[in-house]
Amino acid sequence: MAEPNKVDELTGVETTGHEWDGITELNNPLPRWWLWTFYATILFSIVYTILFPAWPGITGHSQGLLGWSSRAAIREDMAAAEERHAAQRQQIAAAQTMDEIIADPQLLTFASASGASLFKTNCSTCHGSGAQGSPGYPNLNDDSWIWGGTPEDILLTIRHGVRDDIDPDTRLTEMPAFGRDELLEPAQIADVVQYVLQVSGQPHDAAMATAGATIFTDNCAACHGENAEGIAEFGGPQLNDALWLYGGSAEAITAQVTLPRHGRMPAWEQRLGDVGVKELAVYVHQLGGGE
Repeated sequence: MAEPNKVDELTGVETTGHEWDGITELNNPLPRWWLWTFYATILFSIVYTILFPAWPGITGHSQGLLGWSSRAAIREDMAAAEERHAAQRQQIAAAQTMDEIIADPQLLTFASASGASLFKTNCSTCHGSGAQGSPGYPNLNDDSWIWGGTPEDILLTIRHGVRDDIDPDTRLTEMPAFGRDELLEPAQIADVVQYVLQVSGQPHDAAMATAGATIFTDNCAACHGENAEGIAEFGGPQLNDALWLYGGSAEAITAQVTLPRHGRMPAWEQRLGDVGVKELAVYVHQLGGGE
């Protein structure tokens, strides 16, 4: 027969027989409230597995008596949201111009909020979560626009993209490789770079800049403007400010003139639809730099 457990002399409680480093475990019963809570959780789990999907199987899982699923609940919530906003989306779809959307305060608020959500999901990867841009990706908060910053200009850029491989109406111009294709001599490139530094308010060589002004007029003004103010119609960036897409140092400008980099943006209409691109255009225009 097994020996009975000892009784602790100090407490008078029977021990479990377990002892560690001279410390004896007492055989105290669990509090009743804890036991009843534990039993309640067991009962709850049994009821839950009967009512809701729970048990995995070879080809699926138990559906539960209620037939509930989180995916179905999400679909219902999404459908309800779409129904609530159907009227506004119909108005946006029917709008012939962006001004019609912007002129309606309620529609403007709705489109801007929807556009903000679309921007975070589709555009922030390149333009940044705050639309602040990064090297090679335009800042959308300022007032410098390569293809124009009016609501219609922004809509056209978003709708058809820039140098998109599929959309036939995409924005499409490319700066010549003046150095690689030997359209300009290295000395001429150096002069025109100094001219760009001059018009953008940076330290420069005055004599070289004077020579570069003529080279700029003959080779660059057609796209960038006579005073380097930019021509949105041709996608020619403004050069007489302090905003740069690929950097404004002499080295960065030289590299761009020699072998230019050309940014790309997908055409978004097929992905977001007509209403989506309009909402996105409203949001981008409302960021603060829209014309």
